[in-house]
Amino acid sequence: MELFWYITIAIVLTVFFILDGYDFGAGIIHLFFAKDEKDKAVITKSAGLFWDSNEVWLVAAGGMLFMAFPTFYASVFSGFYLPLIIVLWLIIFRAIGLEFRGHFKYQMWKDIWDKAFGVSSLLLALFFGIALGNIIRGVNLGGFENGESAYEAHYFFLPLWDGSFSPLTQHPGVIDWFTIIIGLIAVVTLAIHGANWIILKTNSSINTKLKSVIFKLNIALVALTILSLVVWQYVNPTSLTNFEERPYLILFPMVYTAGLIGLFFIKKLKKEVYGFIFSTLVIVGGITSSLASIFPAILPSTNAANESLTIYNTAAEDYGLSVALSWAIVGVILIIVYFLVQKKLMSGKIDDMDYGH
Repeated sequence: MELFWYITIAIVLTVFFILDGYDFGAGIIHLFFAKDEKDKAVITKSAGLFWDSNEVWLVAAGGMLFMAFPTFYASVFSGFYLPLIIVLWLIIFRAIGLEFRGHFKYQMWKDIWDKAFGVSSLLLALFFGIALGNIIRGVNLGGFENGESAYEAHYFFLPLWDGSFSPLTQHPGVIDWFTIIIGLIAVVTLAIHGANWIILKTNSSINTKLKSVIFKLNIALVALTILSLVVWQYVNPTSLTNFEERPYLILFPMVYTAGLIGLFFIKKLKKEVYGFIFSTLVIVGGITSSLASIFPAILPSTNAANESLTIYNTAAEDYGLSVALSWAIVGVILIIVYFLVQKKLMSGKIDDMDYGH
C-alpha cells in the first residue's frame, strides 16, 4: 500500500505542476514580455480562468500526504516552516493579483496587481524548484551535531540560508547555491510551459515572439540541466546509483530529454498543442527523475546517525491506508470530472471569454 500511495501522490503533484505550472509560467511571461494592455489582459485571462481549479490538485496532494505519510508531513511542515509561509503569501498575492486587476480601470491600479501577479508567479516557480532541490539534497535530520541529535530523528529545522551558502555544510539552509540552480531550472521550465500555454490558448500579438523566447530559454534550460547534473554528483556522489541498479528508471530521464529535444523545433511545429506537450514532458521527466534518484527515500538524511525518511518508515498503518483508498477513489473521480467539465467549457482560444470585470 505504501508504494501505491507514493505513486498516487506523485502523480497528483505532477498534474498540479503541469496545470498550475502554466499559470506560473504565464505570470513570468506577463512580467517580462507583455507590454500592450491588450496582451496583458489576455495573458492574465489565460491564467485567471484556470488557476483556482488547477490548485485543487495541490490541496488533494496535501490531504493525501497527511493521510498516507503523516510522519513525513509533520517533519517537512515543521522543518520548512519559513519557506512554506512565504509560499502561502505568494499564492495569496498571485490570486488577488489576478482577481483584483479588472475591478477598476485606473492604470495605476492595474499596474500594481500586474506586478503582484508576475512577481509572485516568478518567486513561486523559484521556491518550488528550491523545495525540490532540498528534497534531493537532503537535510540534517534530528539536528545532529557533535555526536548528538538535538531532537527526534525525523525532525529538522532549516533557516532560509546558512552563512556559508553551501549545500555541504552540516546545517545547510533552504537556499544555497545548489538549490538555487534547481530553482532556476524550475523558473525557466515553467516560463517555457507558460509561453506554450499562451500560444495555445490566446491570439496574443506576442505569440510569434514567444516561439523565439521558448527556443532561447530551452538553450538555457539545457545548460542549467548539464550544470545541475555535474554539481549534483559533487553534492551527492551516489545520486545515480538507483539508475545503475534499476536500469528501467532511465525511462524518466529519457522523457525529460525528449521534451528538451522537441522544444528546439518550436518554430517549425504545425500544431500549437505540440509545444505544450513537449514542455509537459520536461516537467514530468524532471519530477519523476528526481524522485526516482532518491527512491525509496522521500527525504534523505545528510548525517549517518539518523536514517532517511522513506515511504516505509513514515507511512500510516495498513488499515488506515486501506480504508482511505475507497474515499480517495471518490475524491479523485470528482476532481477529474471537475477538471474535464471546466476544460470542455473553456476549450479553444479564450480571448473573447469574460474574466475580471
